[in-house]
Formats: sequence, structure tokens, C-alpha cells
Amino acid sequence: MSSQVLVEAPGVHRVEAHTPREPGPGEALVAVHAAGICGSDREVYQGNRPEGYVRYPLTPGHEWSGTVRAVGAGVPGSLVGRKVVGEGFRNCQVCDRCHAGETTLCTAGYEETGFTQPGAMAATLTLPARLLHVLPDTADLTAAALLEPAACVAAAALKANARPGERVAVVGTGTLGMFAVQFLRAVSPAELLVVGTRRDREALSRRFGASDFRLKSAEDPALPDDLDVVIETAGSASAARTAAALLRRGGRLVLTGIPAAGADGLDPTDLVVRQLEVHTVFGAPPDAWAHAVRVFGAGLLDPLPLVTHELPLTEFPRAIELVGAGDPKVGKVLLRP
Repeated sequence: MSSQVLVEAPGVHRVEAHTPREPGPGEALVAVHAAGICGSDREVYQGNRPEGYVRYPLTPGHEWSGTVRAVGAGVPGSLVGRKVVGEGFRNCQVCDRCHAGETTLCTAGYEETGFTQPGAMAATLTLPARLLHVLPDTADLTAAALLEPAACVAAAALKANARPGERVAVVGTGTLGMFAVQFLRAVSPAELLVVGTRRDREALSRRFGASDFRLKSAEDPALPDDLDVVIETAGSASAARTAAALLRRGGRLVLTGIPAAGADGLDPTDLVVRQLEVHTVFGAPPDAWAHAVRVFGAGLLDPLPLVTHELPLTEFPRAIELVGAGDPKVGKVLLRP
């Protein structure tokens, strides 16, 4: 019998029977292969996600991969049987920002798979077919379940616009940091530095293409200050400061982490005097998804080494616990319907 996770309210969940919802016009029904868990899923379960960004009762799951089983009216039948991943933001498609391709900034209000709409911690997921990105037939669906966080980093990589031969760095060594290393490696930098707080991430950083790895100690005086591009993925104000300090004058900084409110972050005087180019990323618009899928399909992005646990849906509470435990041996946790 197929099943789904249902979070009825903060801290209250059950695993229940799942009935697929037939796709309506413009929709597709996907058989879920795997669903990833991230910190925001933990927020959903614990009840500390900001108001307006979650709607209970809810089946979570915004990171997923699967195979199209059926399509509704107006959707190409050729999609059936294809391996896919899908965007989470349910954008309106008609506002100014959507027309500009900035769907994560849709002005019609927030709707997202796994937060306000049923997610992928279930046997199937029915969603607008326009959100799907088709994978190569040979794609590993377990690896592809990580393409949602990869797409967010793809957005950063596109904004960083690193060119071959430039000297680049990544600050942060979590899932996003390890993806950033791979995206930057793909453009053939002259030097690729990773700065983190955990020595145990050095081997993986180098495996993904880092040429140097440094521990972020009390403002290590040995860190360079003349790099061309830095992508920050750690989500702390101090990481943002470290990232800015690595850059040459006129260098390009992309921030993807969201620090706690009120934290003492970047110095605007420093940004202006050194004429730093600062970009930020919130989610992944369609062009970033397409970039992530293309780089993955070309074999330049390898998410599998980041996966450390694969559990059945019935172990949802344990999966949530693992993600929040802070254990360095826990990487990406996947649920398998």
C-alpha cells in the first residue's frame, strides 16, 4: 500500500494511506523516487517556520525526483515515462516579476510545494507540468533528488559569472557549499579556495575540485584578499564578512545564506570604497533550474557523495532528528516512498 507523511500540526504527524490525485488540465502526476530533507522541513515539523510560509495539515517535501506517470489535458504526452525534477515555487506567471523570469519574487503571494501545497513525502506528487525539468534517461534519480538545493546554487553561479582562469572561493562547506565548489570547478578557475569551520570537509571539497582548503579561524591573516569571485553559503553574518574580505577591489560577491536578523554583517563603507559587486539569491528561478539540470546531465555535478542516509517514509521522525543533530557524519538525508 502506498503511503504519505502528514504533518497535522507542529510536532504532530502520522504516516497514512496515500491516494494519488489525478492530474487536471496543465498538470502531471509524478511517482516519487526520493525526497530530501532540509532545515526548512524541520521548521515545518517543529512549528517555527515564519507565518504565511506554511499551511497545516501538510505533506512536506520540496526536494525530490521521480518519473512522470500521467499528464492532464494540454500537457505533452511525451512527458509520460520521463525522469524529472520540479520547481517548488507556484508562481502566478502573469505579474511583472514572473514575466521577467524572476519567479521566486512573484508578487501574487507565496505558494510552494511541500510548504503550502502537498509535497513529495508521498508515493506520488501532482503539480503543474510547467514546473517540471526533464532529466536524461540515464540519470540517477537518487542523485537527482538533490537538484533543488543545487538549483539554488546554480542561481548563485549564474550571478557570480565566474570566467575561466579567475581566482574564486566558496565560504561554507554544507550541501550548498559543496555544490558551489562543483559549479565553480566547471568553469575552470585558476584557483578554487574553500573556507570552512570543519576540517572533516576538506577531503570532499578537494574531491569536488577545490585547490585549497582553509579553516576559518579568528580572521586568519593568511587568507587571501585578492580573489575575483566568492560565493557565500554558510548563512551567518560572520561568513558574509569573511567572504567580502577575500575579494580584490571590484570583486564579485554572491550571498546565498540567510543570517539571523539583526546580526552585524557587511560594512557598507567597505563595500563602497572597494566597489564590491554584491549579489543575493533567494530560491531558484527557471533559468537556474535549467542550468543545474544541464550541468548535472553533463556529468559535472555529482550529488551522490553528499547523501549519507536513505530511510523509508515511516522513519520521518528519525530523519528530522538526524538533520537537526549537528552530527558531522550526517550529510543529506533522503526519504524513499
